[in-house]
Amino acid sequence: MTRKLRLGVIGAGLKAAEYAESWVKMPEIEFAALADTTAASRQRLIDVCLAAGAPEPKSFEDYGQMLAECRGELDIVYVSTPHAFHAEQATAVAEAGLDLFLEKPMVTTAAEAERLIAAQKKSGVTIVTAFQGGLSPLVLDTRRRALAGEFGELIAISGMIWESWSSNYDGHWKQQPDISGGGFMFDTGAHMMNTVCLLANSDFDSVSAYMNNHGRQVDITTAVSARLKNGALATLTAAGEGPPGCASYITFFYSKAIVRIDAWGSWREISVGRTAEPRDEAEILGNPMKNFLAIREGKMENSGSVEMGLRFARLWDAIKESAAADGASVRIVAQ
Repeated sequence: MTRKLRLGVIGAGLKAAEYAESWVKMPEIEFAALADTTAASRQRLIDVCLAAGAPEPKSFEDYGQMLAECRGELDIVYVSTPHAFHAEQATAVAEAGLDLFLEKPMVTTAAEAERLIAAQKKSGVTIVTAFQGGLSPLVLDTRRRALAGEFGELIAISGMIWESWSSNYDGHWKQQPDISGGGFMFDTGAHMMNTVCLLANSDFDSVSAYMNNHGRQVDITTAVSARLKNGALATLTAAGEGPPGCASYITFFYSKAIVRIDAWGSWREISVGRTAEPRDEAEILGNPMKNFLAIREGKMENSGSVEMGLRFARLWDAIKESAAADGASVRIVAQ
């Protein structure tokens, strides 16, 4: 019988507890240790394990202590903490030589991404960022077909995403700039930016952006106009207030086809010439751990790689810089 993979968790909040409901039932996984600064969160995750008849994982307040004491008792680590903590924690996991499944967005700046890449290259571990869109079969199929040249040259991209985010997260850590790393564009909007980065198959060249905080401490609405290094032009709009709900529409204009898809890869529409293919639909991933394990075993492309995270981080840095300069164009120069 194959030994179960021993999982460590850093950040035992609601997302981790939600995923634990399905992960604890997976025959490949055993919760071995968890770390969170809040006792109630640690206990909630422990209770999920015990309710499923699984062993009680070791519990730590400090993630560094968990890595130090349990390094030899762990195979993989899942990080689900506020965005601003990702870089430090992810780098520590990589330096410990453990494979990492990291909640989105990967890090908050390009400099953080480059440090994480350096740690990953030194240790050789697998790192995957948990974007549902990046792991969606519809997004991955679209990427494969685009790279094969089926759709022709990429001409332009138009993306939008909206959610009643400002009111939904009033008082939440996501609206505290010191730990969130940004507002709506960096939280829910990250799904749109990542799917665009993945399917465009190109870094961004220059960006102009505007933001409006609508009385909050972080951005609520963002408008971006950009040029990619492959010559395609892009517009991205994020509206973080509106009626209840959340939706996204991204259109990729190619020389031979038009592809419409949402940020999470739950649906897709493709028109080739005058012919429209039937609308494809897929459930948004409820258990991305299966995809992480497939990537770890080399059975699936790592669409949530650190290199893709760097492309995303460079775009986000440029958006912030341009918006702070009232929309002045920012050129992205790879270091």
